[in-house]
Amino acid sequence: MSTKKLKSPFRYDIVGSFLRPKALKEAREAFAKGLVSKEELTQAEDQAIITLIEQQKAAGLHAVTDGEFRRRWWHLDFIAGLNGITVYDFQTTAFGITTEAQGTYVSGPLSFADNHPFIEHFRFTQKHAAPILAKQTIPGPNMIFLDSLILSKQYNEHPVYDSITQFKADLIETYQAAIQAFYDAGCRYLQLDDTSWGGLFDERFREMITANSFDPDQLLIDFQEITEKCLENKPDDLTITFHFCKGNFQSHWLYNGSYDKIAKNLFSIEQFDGFFLEYDDERSGSFEPLKELRSQRIVLGLITTKNGNLEDPSTIVERIKEASQFVPLEQICLSPQCGFASTHEGNHLTEEDQWKKIALVKEIAKQVWQDA
Repeated sequence: MSTKKLKSPFRYDIVGSFLRPKALKEAREAFAKGLVSKEELTQAEDQAIITLIEQQKAAGLHAVTDGEFRRRWWHLDFIAGLNGITVYDFQTTAFGITTEAQGTYVSGPLSFADNHPFIEHFRFTQKHAAPILAKQTIPGPNMIFLDSLILSKQYNEHPVYDSITQFKADLIETYQAAIQAFYDAGCRYLQLDDTSWGGLFDERFREMITANSFDPDQLLIDFQEITEKCLENKPDDLTITFHFCKGNFQSHWLYNGSYDKIAKNLFSIEQFDGFFLEYDDERSGSFEPLKELRSQRIVLGLITTKNGNLEDPSTIVERIKEASQFVPLEQICLSPQCGFASTHEGNHLTEEDQWKKIALVKEIAKQVWQDA
């Protein structure tokens, strides 16, 4: 079936990231040690992405990504390329393991850099994806608001904005410029990955937000308004989706809680064409919050990427039917719950497991929907 006749997000779809192949991991490690040049690393990335795109096509996907193969982190690499952002190294235990990590903070006025590397990265993906649709993923704006300002020790010690109002205005303008830049480069399927919303229902993070002199309930309104304004100039022929999970670092998660508290504000953002939501375990709660959905599609992340165990197709079909009690089946799609490698390390499963998961998503979707 031609992709042009299908509506995105698709009945069977993907979040975006894939496990990095061994050769790419080795090239990145060699580059870190100064054993290969940046050009040689880029060549390794190029080849790995071309191979991945062909694998996605062979799997029958209607839209393909670069697997986020050029990134160390699912979010930080994009944010680091913006004007007014500084990156720093630290050690974290946030995901239940002790590991080296990186963070960002707002260190100057925010703006989108005309030479942001992700634009050329997209053009490369699109060139090799043709005639299949190329999907681009970037972190949502509230990742910067929460992590790089509200919860940032560095920012709170050295604030650069006289008012939060001015910060929000610059953040919105930055994302409007980014969206337009991707569109001008030919992007017609863009996804905002934004886990920051989890901090608004996780009790531990709500306490941290309050301790930093912000009201998490007011932030629900702020997050919604910021996102709506970022999407204000969205072209009619550009699909923009939203992906949310509760953290996915080497199969570990960050947030706890259900969607009840954020559903009304999140689903009120009508400029989104669809929402990818994690639903692979009991931590996600019931499907009842989906009753707040409007006309957008909901892509149920019922297939876990945290391990290689294959789900029972009949169980997934039953869960889709359960969800259809709250939102019409016509608006429902299926995908893995997250990417397979939100960071360079990847989750605890094999590449073989990864492709079996994608095949399972397709198999189930074709069983449930005639237009899959």
